[in-house]
Amino acid sequence: MSTNVQGHFHPFLFTVMTLCAAAELGLTAFLISAGNANGTWPSARYHALLIMFAFNSSWTLLFSTAYMLYLFDGATHFLANVASSVIWILLTSALWGTAAGIMHNTRSGTDCPGSGFSLSRCRQSLTVEALGWTEFGLCTINLLVTCAWAYTSHTRIHPKSSRLNDSRRMV
Repeated sequence: MSTNVQGHFHPFLFTVMTLCAAAELGLTAFLISAGNANGTWPSARYHALLIMFAFNSSWTLLFSTAYMLYLFDGATHFLANVASSVIWILLTSALWGTAAGIMHNTRSGTDCPGSGFSLSRCRQSLTVEALGWTEFGLCTINLLVTCAWAYTSHTRIHPKSSRLNDSRRMV
């Protein structure tokens, strides 16, 4: 892998993460607004969970956009380095995985039987969960690819053959 690999996969993954977060934020903001206007919450836990999804979406939207701008700008800013990227992606994947897992149990895990093709609250909640799992998957893929890129970059800079042939190395 070349050093340009980071420049190739990061913009794509962060763009998809940004777009998915924007869709999630729009949907959760709508559901929170509609629930507040009508006072129709299935449970207090569901309401709090929607707020958590809105926070996760805002978090992801803000930071993934910042990473994209740093990558396109080519800046050597603290937030643009690999270590901070890995920490941010790890934290973000934990947030999304937790939220999506709790939503699955809170939403009761059904596939909205009997609601047909209508845009019911059940289908909207299912979409919130699906977008949450999608963000979790994107973060996980991004984390794995970033770690693989960092590993190959490190082994390219410090080849194993030169480390094995070092006379000071004791076996």
